[in-house]
Amino acid sequence: MALLKFRRDQETPANGAVTAFLEGFSIEVMPRTAAKIDDFRPLLPQGTRVYIAHIEGTPIEDMIETAKRLRAEGFEPMPHFPARLIRDAAELNDWVTRYKGEADVQQALLLGGGVKTPAGDFDNSMQLVETGAFNGFARLHVAGHPEGNRDIDPAGGDRVVMDALKFKQDFANRTDADMAIVTQFAFEAGPIIAWADRLAAEGISMPIHIGVAGPAKLQTLLKFAISCGVGPSLKVLQKRAKDVTKLLLPFEPNELVAELAAHKAANPAFGIEHVHFFPLGGITANATWIAEKTKG
Repeated sequence: MALLKFRRDQETPANGAVTAFLEGFSIEVMPRTAAKIDDFRPLLPQGTRVYIAHIEGTPIEDMIETAKRLRAEGFEPMPHFPARLIRDAAELNDWVTRYKGEADVQQALLLGGGVKTPAGDFDNSMQLVETGAFNGFARLHVAGHPEGNRDIDPAGGDRVVMDALKFKQDFANRTDADMAIVTQFAFEAGPIIAWADRLAAEGISMPIHIGVAGPAKLQTLLKFAISCGVGPSLKVLQKRAKDVTKLLLPFEPNELVAELAAHKAANPAFGIEHVHFFPLGGITANATWIAEKTKG
């Protein structure tokens, strides 16, 4: 697969704040997208955390094989455990046992799962936490939504989402679980900063791994943003779509990352700890963009 070539006028100048902000980034794959990569080692730093998205209809065998492959290549696999796709505690425990035994999985992302009708007993990630199935895991991550989530709060607002995060924070406080919040992607720094500050004010101190959409065609980003329920920051893409001179150029998260990096540099206690990339335009393109922004 050819590496993406970047236009000079699209680049954000490399700087220390951006390099520091991208340190320890993670990236997300699906079994079918991972299968298109012959070898992840030339693309990602060794030890990179690679989330494995579990989409409805994906066989657990494909998930485990992807985790095994990533572990063998020197990466840290973090599979999704979508509550609404898991039938019962027996199936959950089977998945956990197989992931640990076959791929030495030590980290997990627990989330609702997006589908409207649960496959069985579980409806939300809090129920997964309470089963005890993940006792002994090195890390547990949970989902965050800087622009709200209509699936959880259908009437708008964020009361249910906030209550859920407070529950998870309480769990982190009373156990030895190493927990963090990984978020849906957004396209505007200001609302993300305000959301992170609000979490801190509400007593939610779990580190935030902020979701960022990697370089992609504008049409691709618009499609995924709408299907994933991205909120007001969608206007950033819509504004870009009106500029016919930019329609054929890949949209890159230069401005978003630079603004968040500058804010983190000026406010070291700011709650965002790492960046999590959604490689919507391809894993290779995303990895190339990161390398361009972090090279000396």
